[in-house]
Amino acid sequence: MNTPHVVVVMGVAGTGKTTIGPLLAARLGVPYAEGDDFHPQANIAKMSAGTPLTDEDRLPWLDAIGTWAHGRAGHGGVVSCSALKRSYRDRLRAAAPGVVFVHLTGDRALVEDRMSHRQGHFMPTALLDSQFATLQPLAADEAGVGVD
Repeated sequence: MNTPHVVVVMGVAGTGKTTIGPLLAARLGVPYAEGDDFHPQANIAKMSAGTPLTDEDRLPWLDAIGTWAHGRAGHGGVVSCSALKRSYRDRLRAAAPGVVFVHLTGDRALVEDRMSHRQGHFMPTALLDSQFATLQPLAADEAGVGVD
């Protein structure tokens, strides 16, 4: 890459965004930002209670990630963000044109197994079905790649 890109590592909970994101950032020599850190406390409380977020709940979170990505434009960076819907990715692109997406994929059984073994994370496996139901994979006209 000639100009450092801002990369959004996306996918449903448990696909490895928090594992792959820092590795990719280190490889590219750019900062990493953990998308969960951008959530308002109300969102974390809601998810911890097993309640899926609404589109409205996600807007401040997406905007905060978009602001971070905008600030890294031309410098590069990697941020994790589920970015499950096209409209969410469009919102991120509106804030930070030129972002590219790395969509981490995996079948439901694998992801559920990973989630059931992680400790200290607020996202319960009970929300996995809603994550897969919400997911709109990258379209052909979106800058990015899917990685299994």
